[in-house]
Amino acid sequence: MNFTEWLLFFLLIQILHFLGTWKLYVKAGRKAWEAAIPVYNGLVLLQIIKRPKWWILLFFIPVVNLLMFPVIWIETIRTFGFYKKIDSFLVLVTLGLYIFYVNYAGEANYNPERSLKPRSELGEWVSSITFAIIAATLVHTYFMQPFTIPTSSLEKSLLVGDYLFVSKFHYGARVPSSVISLPMVHDSIPLTKLPSYLKKPQLPYTRLPGLQKIKNNDIVCFNWPADSLATMWGDNSGKFTYKPVDKKTNYVKRSVGIAGDSLEIRDGYVYLNGKKNELPSRAKIQFYYTYEAKSTINGSNFPQFLIEKERIGVYKILSEYWNNSKVQEAIKKNGNLSKISADSLYTEVAGGINRDFARRLKMESVPNKININLTAQEVLKLEKYKETVSVRKLNFNADNAIFPHIKSNNWSQDNFGPIYIPKAGVTVKLDLASLPYYKQIIQNYENNDLAVVGATIFINGIEATSYTFKQDYYWLMGDNRHNSLDARYWGYVPFDHVLGKPVMVWFSWNANAASFGEKLKSIRWDRMFTTVHGEGAPVSYRYYVLALLALYFGYSFYKGKKKTAKK
Repeated sequence: MNFTEWLLFFLLIQILHFLGTWKLYVKAGRKAWEAAIPVYNGLVLLQIIKRPKWWILLFFIPVVNLLMFPVIWIETIRTFGFYKKIDSFLVLVTLGLYIFYVNYAGEANYNPERSLKPRSELGEWVSSITFAIIAATLVHTYFMQPFTIPTSSLEKSLLVGDYLFVSKFHYGARVPSSVISLPMVHDSIPLTKLPSYLKKPQLPYTRLPGLQKIKNNDIVCFNWPADSLATMWGDNSGKFTYKPVDKKTNYVKRSVGIAGDSLEIRDGYVYLNGKKNELPSRAKIQFYYTYEAKSTINGSNFPQFLIEKERIGVYKILSEYWNNSKVQEAIKKNGNLSKISADSLYTEVAGGINRDFARRLKMESVPNKININLTAQEVLKLEKYKETVSVRKLNFNADNAIFPHIKSNNWSQDNFGPIYIPKAGVTVKLDLASLPYYKQIIQNYENNDLAVVGATIFINGIEATSYTFKQDYYWLMGDNRHNSLDARYWGYVPFDHVLGKPVMVWFSWNANAASFGEKLKSIRWDRMFTTVHGEGAPVSYRYYVLALLALYFGYSFYKGKKKTAKK
């Protein structure tokens, strides 16, 4: 919906409000016209139902306002004597339209002295729960959101099973664009595959002022730009599903490149504006390395300090097959293999491949070699291991899945670029050669009509030889470089997809443990209440937090006892 449509919708709501309440305003000693003035009518109604005037602010906060409307509907009818459960039910199921009946039925009597306390324990419980949900939704949407790490793309900085607090105010809280959605859930209703939101109406992109800008190497939480899955996790249907930006899957990566940077990847390492990117001390980049042992690798001679590390096998294929172009095409359709080494007879490869296809190619496992995902420190330790012959870093072959999916680039996840990361207000030359880099920005992220006729590019029906970017973009990657779905595959991340900045790990355990009991045993106490960013080893503030909680609950208990004693 554009601004004009929203204005018309707002005016329609005001007309409905006037028609449905003007008699009630008169019965409360007010003027009928006061029900027709936008915003002012809300302040007057709050006075009539004896509720604080500051509540009016909650009606203009997306998502929170959806929770406030039912509260006001019920408060209004009760102020005029409609206390029965059937009245509350009818005003809710009719989305407030039952107030028309109250307004015109002639049975409404204004009661300015009515008690604001619920008439039953159930009513008190419902009231408390409702306002707790409203407060939690406000915090969750605009200040701080809990988030969990489901994948290993940022190991060792963030671990699978870490639970984070993500700050919305560091980069500026983004106002939800999905106007009608369930509070505090993402794209689907829990325990179902049903969407938790309506695709229409949609608010235009709006963001509150932030405390800081995204810097190089910040860890950032964002909505996955390429998301077209029906649900955030577990949708394997392969069907395309349109999702609003705020309902796309939440991801967390490191912002290695920011708007205006020139970025290149050489042998897996990022270079910015020609210089190697210097990561914070807490960042631990990982790559797959081919470990060659003196004998067949088995449980008795495998390095025990690497027993929990991700690893994949090493295979050998006849070199005559590997060097055959038709076989290479078939390999790409059945998996992704990269060459490690070769001799006149065999080529050693690593990666994933369809098992039946591998059998047809007579691929064999190399018994004394394996690929292990390692940090630089682990590589040094492995090189000194008594069974080690060699440890060599794996570089993956060119892959057309790499952004911007131009085969002639011969780019891979380890060797890529250079490319320019777009910055708001900067103009770039636009032609058929540069268009693949900026097509999704022009068409999808900045909502222009794009067409190519022969060698001519048209934007919104006008011939274009250049393009000026409307917002900043970022290059977000995982530290686990050979096991991360990131910008190397989908490209730039627009600022309007940025959700917030992870600031603290408040809980951590091994999410992949076999049972709940094992998960409890795996709690990482030293990671609880540690900061995400910063230099040096993370410091846990769990004892300070536990002390504050003990003081709070102790004071609440003391206060409760004191009240009981007075009675």
